[in-house]
Amino acid sequence: MGGVKGLLRGLGTHPKHGLSARALGQPAAAPKPSESATDPRSDGDFHDGPTYDVSMDERRRIYGANVLPTRKTKSLLQLMWLALKDKVLVLLSIAAVVSLALGFFQDFGTPRPPGEPPVDWVEGVAIIVAILIVVLVGSINDWQKERQFQTLNEKKEERGVKVIRAGVERVIDVHEVVVGDVALLEPGEIVPCDGVFLGGHNVRCDESGATGESDAIRKVDYDEAMRIHGEHGDEEHGPGHAGADCFVVSGAKVLEGYGSYVVIAVGPRSFNGRIMMALRGDTENTPLQLKLNDLAELIAKVGSAAGILLFTALMIRFFVQLGTNEPPRTANQKGIAFVQILIISVTLIVVAVPEGLPLAVTLALAFATKRMTKENLLVRVLGSCETMANASVVCTDKTGTLTQNVMTIVAGAVGIHCKFVRKLEENRARSNVHGDEGDEDRPQAGPSRPSRSGKHTEDFSIDQNQINDVFSPQLCELFNEAIAVNSTAFEDTDPETGELVFVGSKTEMALLKFAKENGWADYKVTRDAADIVQMMPFSSKRKAMGVVVRMKDGRYRIYLKGASEILSKKCTRYVVVKSDGTTKAGQNVETAEIDDLASDNISRTIIFYANQMLRTISVCYRDFETWPPAGASYTAEDEVEYDDLAQDLTLIAITGLEDPLREGVREAVSDCRKAGVSVKMCTGDNVLTARSIAAQCGIFTAGGIIMEGPAFRSLSSNELLEVVPRLQVLARSSPDDKKLLVEKLRELGEIVGVTGDGTNDGPALKTADVGFSMGISGTEVAKEASDIILMDDNFASIVKAIMWGRCVNDAVRKFLQFQISTNVTAVVVTFVSAIASASETSVLSAVQLLWINIIMDTFAALALATDPASPALLDRKPEKKTSPLFTADMYKQIVGQSIYQIIIVLIFHFLGNRILRFDPNTNASVVQTLVFNIFVFAQIANSVNCRRLDNRLNIFEGITRNYYFMGITFIEIAVQVLIVFVGGAAFQVTRIGGAEWGIGLALGIVSIPLGALIRCIPNGPVERALIAMRIHSNPEVLPTVRPDNEWNAAIDLVKDNLSTFAHVRGGRMRASSYVGKSRKARPLPETRMPLSSIMTMVPTLVASSIGSAGWTPHTPNGLSDPAHFDPSKSSAALWEGRLQIHPDTRPDDPALRRWGSSAQSN
Repeated sequence: MGGVKGLLRGLGTHPKHGLSARALGQPAAAPKPSESATDPRSDGDFHDGPTYDVSMDERRRIYGANVLPTRKTKSLLQLMWLALKDKVLVLLSIAAVVSLALGFFQDFGTPRPPGEPPVDWVEGVAIIVAILIVVLVGSINDWQKERQFQTLNEKKEERGVKVIRAGVERVIDVHEVVVGDVALLEPGEIVPCDGVFLGGHNVRCDESGATGESDAIRKVDYDEAMRIHGEHGDEEHGPGHAGADCFVVSGAKVLEGYGSYVVIAVGPRSFNGRIMMALRGDTENTPLQLKLNDLAELIAKVGSAAGILLFTALMIRFFVQLGTNEPPRTANQKGIAFVQILIISVTLIVVAVPEGLPLAVTLALAFATKRMTKENLLVRVLGSCETMANASVVCTDKTGTLTQNVMTIVAGAVGIHCKFVRKLEENRARSNVHGDEGDEDRPQAGPSRPSRSGKHTEDFSIDQNQINDVFSPQLCELFNEAIAVNSTAFEDTDPETGELVFVGSKTEMALLKFAKENGWADYKVTRDAADIVQMMPFSSKRKAMGVVVRMKDGRYRIYLKGASEILSKKCTRYVVVKSDGTTKAGQNVETAEIDDLASDNISRTIIFYANQMLRTISVCYRDFETWPPAGASYTAEDEVEYDDLAQDLTLIAITGLEDPLREGVREAVSDCRKAGVSVKMCTGDNVLTARSIAAQCGIFTAGGIIMEGPAFRSLSSNELLEVVPRLQVLARSSPDDKKLLVEKLRELGEIVGVTGDGTNDGPALKTADVGFSMGISGTEVAKEASDIILMDDNFASIVKAIMWGRCVNDAVRKFLQFQISTNVTAVVVTFVSAIASASETSVLSAVQLLWINIIMDTFAALALATDPASPALLDRKPEKKTSPLFTADMYKQIVGQSIYQIIIVLIFHFLGNRILRFDPNTNASVVQTLVFNIFVFAQIANSVNCRRLDNRLNIFEGITRNYYFMGITFIEIAVQVLIVFVGGAAFQVTRIGGAEWGIGLALGIVSIPLGALIRCIPNGPVERALIAMRIHSNPEVLPTVRPDNEWNAAIDLVKDNLSTFAHVRGGRMRASSYVGKSRKARPLPETRMPLSSIMTMVPTLVASSIGSAGWTPHTPNGLSDPAHFDPSKSSAALWEGRLQIHPDTRPDDPALRRWGSSAQSN
């Protein structure tokens, strides 16, 4: 093929400029002199072939689109057919057909008494129609649910990819990538397509998902790969070339480095696409679904037993009647009697088996996730939605989550003396030039050291607009190159506004915007002119990034930018800026050595900016005569170790970046505290900035502790258990520190949510119970490791996730409370009335029971599982993950409502004629219609009552916001009225008068005041009774052994032994792609013992084991006087005391007794 050049020529693309403007359907513009470096036609060898002008549509037609075929969902007819295959419904359908045949024979094959209408066939038809309605309504519900999940899956796949087209970097949708595109690689990217590596710097990929090998694979261009292969053969590539190749595999994770590759395969033809197509399967069960599946199997067992027992009892009496011939029956009547016994028994099983129970959580999740997406929460793992209901701790980042992630340079120090401020006249408080001579003139955002007059007399302030007047042209060029070359951000057109905006890291965007505002040379021209030798991507370990370039005079220069307190300690010189703008003759940029006075000035500047909540970034450089430097060590061929380069630097500037707090963050943190969820901030910023922002957000409160990452990770396991419950701010932390914090919190029984945006945050996101990634600033690796994506990067969205999680759990419990009470009532009254009837007939006919089944199954699920989330859900503390499905409040309502409904239905069934003074020979059907009305209206009223799970009396709260509930309630009432008026023989009802309507409505609505009365019963005696009966575990007793899993033990026993539900009443479940086909398809996750109640005891329990000679602060007032410490030395030295307690902590707080008042900040 002619190597890479032949491949590129065949694909009609260019290694630096990508696809041509003509291929994109754009007119090719004439090149401008300033654009010669980026003009696609500057290298004509690649553009002469006919493939160069091939359109995008033609490329998709030939090579395919970068979209996997849509997963085929079941149609409505398929769902109906699968539901009809339900074994119980099949049995009921057969019985209905037999009943229909016997009815026809009875009506038309035998003589009838004069004047008696032939209606015996109606019941068979009515049952068949009812079955079809049950199947249709349930299938429509499932079909709508699947469509919602399909929309959610499509939303999850959306992401942007950086490519070069027509010589311009741009971000496009991943589905728009075509074969021949030149795509860019950067840390955190998940490669969307297969390709051939063209070039870059220190690119390493994790291809373990494709190859199973966990080693980082270094990417080299084709020529280099062939050279390595030729030198080392197939055995070993040597220590510097382990696993080096030129192929970029889709699905690989970019661990470090920057580079580009040409796309050669997309969609189902790519490596990852083929794997994903092969792995397509059904969605897993969520934890709540598992619980409900198990509970449904238990109820199914009981319901099936009741149906079998009823059938057995009725058949025994039927055979006894056959022997005595009492009452006398014809052969046809005997056949009809047998079929009626079969129908009522099978119908009882249909009603008793709670088919909608496991599907209720799926329906609730479908509606919740759809609404959460509108609120900027993209749920990737359905189980996380439930888990957030129990979240007790949230570990959050600062940048972009608590703050707006809209960074702007508002102040800075160039060299050490020139302090510039954006809009100086309006913001003189941002300058510390006169801090030595008058500390009272500057804001005391934090504690400051006493001034030492006259120490920094050379400092001066300027407005940012005066920079070009004071800086020499050489310094402006140096500063601009340090910003533009050591950056990967670029300009692109905003699709909404049509304006050019910077895209990339927010810090780099702020620096590039600063350079652009100063009118310095265009970043693209500067960047393209640079001859880059080596790149060092940002690392959370070194808190810096850098680039090495070859200069025109043959020397080499490294530009570095990063955390000020880290990089400033590596500087030995600084650039000199004088207020008059003069510089020494013969020097391009004047520099001076950093002495003690200069070091003190740097320290005070960093502390001053940090106390104003500014993020400080240092920009430095260093020159080398040769490359690689003499005595340098290597990580790979021509890759010099960072530590050998990051020393003896020259400080260009310390910039202060403002990142304002997000609106509503303080209120969101307050909502978390009200909901019983503690918030801990983990940030890479220095401790002063972190403390200032945490205090403003309301995170750092009385009794709380602040620590730094290096000190935190050095603690012993026992010390960590003691500190973690009180830790509120972890500054200068790495992703490993965050992961350690999450692990310790989970050991203490907490349910932890954690945010992350970087590639290295993946382990912490996976370790947490719920991982939140950033939709805007997060890398694709972080998103892949997360459970929920915050599409607006806003902390307030986490509060919404907690609210929606509780909403889902409540929705399922509401449905559970309603359905169990209806189930119990229907089974008991049907069983008792059928046994007591001489003609083996139930108080409720088969068709009536099927209508009730629709009410309590599909309609109830739709009405009760769709209540929207409300802020009132945050007014209670989180529940333990092991808490039972049924609370004491639910037991009260289920037992109370069931007893009332059973008593009132049976009283009117057996004594209705006497109570209403009716003639039993003429008004029997009126009484039975009244009983049917009472039962249905009691269920409708109870559904309103079940909207509330606690002891509050307002059951109508928020009802107007749930249109589903109001609509379904209206439909149920309307259909019930219609049935009574026109149902006739089909439902075995008759028209009734106003008095009977009033009695039925009144007795049904009694369920509402009865619910209020039940709520007045205190929970204490009920809970003690449940504990005594071992239905609930005693929260006062600590577990003595580690449980195997987190589920209720009784439910576990049922889960391991019962499978009735899946075989007997699983038609709709088998029809759904979003309900697990078997609870054994995936084992339950191993979990830890819940120890939340122990957390308050931790200081007392651990203090004795650590002893008083532990790790108390050695320096009085640790960070309360930050100017005593030099932030440029090291983060460990910055906080010699290792921890700091909030100044408002009570004097009798155990923390002060444990660590001493010297750890308390002022």
